[in-house]
Amino acid sequence: MAAAAGSAVEIDVGGRVVRVSHPDRVYFPAIGATKLDLVEYYLAVGDGVVRALRERPCMLHRFPDGLAGDKVHQKRVPRGAPPWLQTVRVHFPRYNRDADELCVTELADVIWAVQMSTVEFHPWNSRRADVEKPDEWRIDLDPMPDCGWDRALRVAGVVREVLGELGAVGWPKTSGGRGLHVYVRIRPDHGFADVRRAALAFAREVERRVPGEATTTWWRRDRDPAALFVDYNQNARDHTMAAAYSVRGVPEARVSAPIRWDELDTATPKDFTIATMTPRFAELGDLHAGIDDAVFDLAPLLEWAERDERDGIENPPEPGGD
Repeated sequence: MAAAAGSAVEIDVGGRVVRVSHPDRVYFPAIGATKLDLVEYYLAVGDGVVRALRERPCMLHRFPDGLAGDKVHQKRVPRGAPPWLQTVRVHFPRYNRDADELCVTELADVIWAVQMSTVEFHPWNSRRADVEKPDEWRIDLDPMPDCGWDRALRVAGVVREVLGELGAVGWPKTSGGRGLHVYVRIRPDHGFADVRRAALAFAREVERRVPGEATTTWWRRDRDPAALFVDYNQNARDHTMAAAYSVRGVPEARVSAPIRWDELDTATPKDFTIATMTPRFAELGDLHAGIDDAVFDLAPLLEWAERDERDGIENPPEPGGD
């Protein structure tokens, strides 16, 4: 798979040759993991990470000097990219500018990005066929500083309960930090504003069922520091989250790991790293493999949103994007 070329290695990825320079550069000093270790991890989970990124505009979190250096948030694919690399053009109204972002269609695209010092992949929740119509509803369970894992699990259980009542299939994963994400495939019939309204209505229902534990309070300063924020804002335009199987830029090289609901009681985010995920993927495959076959219609949640608005519940302002 890999061939030496001076201080670089050449890797055949599905018939594409990707030259990886400085393969021995240490990216994660806490565990001694190198750039080549990162490449080998993404090769090992290739089917999963490509499924998570496929045809989505993708922002790259790059660490040119490893975690010891600065992080670069890169939206635009740089000049000199290989001719086979695909992009998708997105518009940023705030600046009245366009950007050609990476649009992954095959594993070689991912390995090229790692060669360019990418550690984290942050895709949009829409695809290039219509970047203004999301096909993914994202539930971000974001613990406040004093929120323990037990509370996060209780709220996740309520999330699963409400999804079940709606007839929606939720696909959980660890965030790679302290929280959890749950993704739901949706029909790409609505713009970002309506998807966020639906996500907010869902979050409020979760909050009603576990008052004092879950919160939808808009301003961080007003939230209980022991609460879990059900972050509906991750569905706003140009708000991105680490993809399933994305490595996170933390010393232990944690991964945003797909997980079964029945594993939540025994697993914690720290259990999933580039070292543990490789054998896990080899044994279990992609736990999100069926996500594209379980499509939910947001209509019931939009009815909830209209009900809340009729009842005078004020909607928070749209977050700043792009």
